[in-house]
Amino acid sequence: MNAAAAVQPGRSVIVRVPATSANLGPGFDTLGLALSVYDELVVTALPYDGIEIEVTGEGADDVPRDASHLVVRSIAYAFEAVGRRMPGLRLEGRNTIPHGRGMGSSGAAVVSGLLAAKGLLEGDVTFGDDTLLSLATELEGHPDNVAPALFGGLTIAWMDETGPQHKKLLVHRGVAPLVLVPEFTMSTELARSLQPLQVPREDAVFNVSRSALLIAALTQSPELLLAATEDKLHQNYRAQAMPGTDTLVRALRAGGFAAVVSGAGPSVLVLADGPGQRLEAAELAARVTDTPWEALMLAVDFKGGTVKEYAEGST
Repeated sequence: MNAAAAVQPGRSVIVRVPATSANLGPGFDTLGLALSVYDELVVTALPYDGIEIEVTGEGADDVPRDASHLVVRSIAYAFEAVGRRMPGLRLEGRNTIPHGRGMGSSGAAVVSGLLAAKGLLEGDVTFGDDTLLSLATELEGHPDNVAPALFGGLTIAWMDETGPQHKKLLVHRGVAPLVLVPEFTMSTELARSLQPLQVPREDAVFNVSRSALLIAALTQSPELLLAATEDKLHQNYRAQAMPGTDTLVRALRAGGFAAVVSGAGPSVLVLADGPGQRLEAAELAARVTDTPWEALMLAVDFKGGTVKEYAEGST
């Protein structure tokens, strides 16, 4: 098919991508969990060049309205990767994933763009799971957020000589996620800059043991979540940049709740052993903080990102 005619004007797809929480305590840059908060996007091919963007919800006042928008850049990256010319596009986004809070908003934007490209090029180009993960990792820089955003559930992500890899696991039905979201934000780049390039051997061994235990806790034995979410690789080093987050994590863990920094922060993820314990954690959090934290009672998303042809009335 001629590159210029790869997408018929008027073709429209709807994309839905979940929020994610990476690291989960000890699984730094490796473990990620998809959560039931979603960004939705309708992308339509235009009969002329140009970008039209309409965004509502989270970040609507801050995101660019041109080709520098991360979703547009991701669509363009996918088209270029398969040798197709990107048409003019209209994007209509409805964002609910908080920005700059450690819930994978940038990873969701990258995945949204790649899935939109997949949908627009369906029938001409096939994007397999490996290709999507590879492109997403190239754009995001690491696979721990984009893997659960693409595939859902609990994901283990790693790199080998062929590129990024992943394994999706089903989470025990007793695990009840709670995310506590503050009003302030945190830069992922700043958070990463606070970590040392080397850590003591005993800390590395500590995290290896807890990461292995965390897989067992999330898939089979939720009663082990408190011990399994201990970490010595990254959270202590980042604490100085977000003292409110550190205080809340420590208070929740002292109360017996498996609380960790969500991604690079500043949100706090609690992996509760059942809905009752989750409510108790939310009540404790409300008592020990003097600034607002929104409590999101969530489920684990098992589907990951989806794309389908858009029709009026689609949700």
